[in-house]
Amino acid sequence: MTAAATSSEPLWSPGPDRIAAARITAFQAWAAEHHGAPAEGGYPALHSWSVDALDSFWQAVAEWFDVRFTTPYESVLADRSMPGAVWFKGATLNYAEHALRAAEDPARADDAALLHVDETHEPTTVTWAELRRQVLSLAAELRALGVRPGDRVSGYLPNIPEAVTALLATAAVGAVWTSCAPDFGARSVLDRFQQVEPVILFTVDGYRYGGKEHDRRDTVAELRAELPSLRAVVHIPLLGTPAPEGALDWAALTAAAATPEGGEPVFEPVPFDHPLWVLYSSGTTGLPKAIVQSQGGILLEHLKQLGLHCDLGPEDRFFWYTSTGWMMWNFLVSGLLTGTTVVLYDGSPGFPDTGAQWRIAERTKATLYGTSAAYVMACRKAEVHPSRDFDLSAVKCVATTGSPLPPDGFRWLHDEVAQDLWIASVSGGTDVCSCFAGAVPTLPVHIGELQAACLGTDLQAWDPSGKPVTGEVGELVVTNPMPSMPIRFWNDPDGSRYRDSYFEMFPGVWRHGDWITITDHGSVVIHGRSDSTLNRQGVRMGSADIYEAVERLPEIKESLVIGLEEPNGGYWMPLFVHLAPDAVLDEALRGRIKATIREELSPRHVPDEIIEVPGIPHTLTGKRIEVPVKRLLQGAPMAKAVNPGSVDNLDLLHFYEELARTRG
Repeated sequence: MTAAATSSEPLWSPGPDRIAAARITAFQAWAAEHHGAPAEGGYPALHSWSVDALDSFWQAVAEWFDVRFTTPYESVLADRSMPGAVWFKGATLNYAEHALRAAEDPARADDAALLHVDETHEPTTVTWAELRRQVLSLAAELRALGVRPGDRVSGYLPNIPEAVTALLATAAVGAVWTSCAPDFGARSVLDRFQQVEPVILFTVDGYRYGGKEHDRRDTVAELRAELPSLRAVVHIPLLGTPAPEGALDWAALTAAAATPEGGEPVFEPVPFDHPLWVLYSSGTTGLPKAIVQSQGGILLEHLKQLGLHCDLGPEDRFFWYTSTGWMMWNFLVSGLLTGTTVVLYDGSPGFPDTGAQWRIAERTKATLYGTSAAYVMACRKAEVHPSRDFDLSAVKCVATTGSPLPPDGFRWLHDEVAQDLWIASVSGGTDVCSCFAGAVPTLPVHIGELQAACLGTDLQAWDPSGKPVTGEVGELVVTNPMPSMPIRFWNDPDGSRYRDSYFEMFPGVWRHGDWITITDHGSVVIHGRSDSTLNRQGVRMGSADIYEAVERLPEIKESLVIGLEEPNGGYWMPLFVHLAPDAVLDEALRGRIKATIREELSPRHVPDEIIEVPGIPHTLTGKRIEVPVKRLLQGAPMAKAVNPGSVDNLDLLHFYEELARTRG
């Protein structure tokens, strides 16, 4: 499998002033003086040191960001094995204390900690002082309700300030947070929450999306009935309805926030590896994996990622379009760790028009704006002109994730947003709630490439025999532990599900399940999931490469490609296309699709059939569903091929089920 062609000339390079002002530059100079990091050689030298001297690097991160250990640590990395690495043995701390540190500075107390935006696009402010008071008030109420360290607290909430307050209050008392967005149906939520048995449920009565109100009271009633572990339900009246019988009212629980503070805040000191939250894999088959990450591991990883890679500080405003059901929401909330103002948008990404997110970036004066690659490409197709129509002078960086940003996306951002724009395509996973590769403020940006592997992450591309390769495609592996790797999966007592998920192919080495190329200049190209690889006549290609080529055609709204090994030894590769309005899949369009793939990618990967579909199915976090569709086409029954609660539109899957029958 050959790597996608990349340009040797950078699309963008940071100027000397930008490099000098970057926090990572100051960190490198300080770490050279105090911890033996290389003073010269820029980012490549710093990265090499960060993986070769892993203990020293993470100690430097903890000191640079002034992590408050209530109990000091005995060693940085007592055990390097994966899984099972032991970080900062003996230490205690609290994530929420660090998230609210800016509120301790009298000069910042009245600055904005949160900017909340709904579909009116008018921001409302929550100051650091207000956020701190509300968190402490709610934490006291949680303790009064009997919530103790290790108990689970759940949220069925949109991206609103109350969700941030609830997460931080949960962490403050040492309990374990978990959340789902309110567009998740009851079955999807129960597949997640029933695994962890929460004692508290924070919920809204509904939400607003696409200009409409969506009442969720019946769903909430079902959740209450099916979660016998609940001791209390807290009602947040987003649509103005009264609390249902037996539920507590949010305003009453946070009323103390309006009164003068009394006494010192109480942040429960917990061990470094104490659970902070439970995130869920997309779970397209079987129950979603319930991924447990630690207070200390997330604190250090996010300080590194946000404070060094994203270059965020107190003067920044951090906006990422996300929902509470996606790891990017947790990552966004961690912007508070660097004293940064966090922008929370609750609403449709394209309401009232495709340019909505750019309008929010303008209104909130966002300095780092994060979105999905799919949104960037939708804007390109809709001929949105951000720099013409919006004042984006505050935006220093546009970051994208969710899927690889195609080369045309890089060019469009450069041409339509700003010539001097830092474009950060990043890639990681829910599994680590962070990035393996992505943003580096001091490096150039090449079209179609992630700038570099992240600090402390020994990212490599391996061939099937476990040999590192450069300039060709291999499995994404990480050969050293990261603090935010899961401490365990919930309800996985012997750790077998955890080991099978990441360590089965290469024991002791994290295999993530993506195809990547590491280029000769250290950047990274993502080709898509390796478990949905297209392998024709021995030539492998990632599905993302196909999507990037095909979806350039204006007639194609979205596509899905599947490669099927057939019992007779053959290989059937259909391409499913969801057409743009008024487009017709005639022979001329079929010919152009085939020509595009043949000329831009490979003659071997021209599809056997091109089939029009009414829509492309996704996970609840917006990722195309490839493996379950492959299973359906292989004849697996729906119940075994897919977890119905994990799909955004189950009806779309019946098309593939029927197709398998007609082919069978």
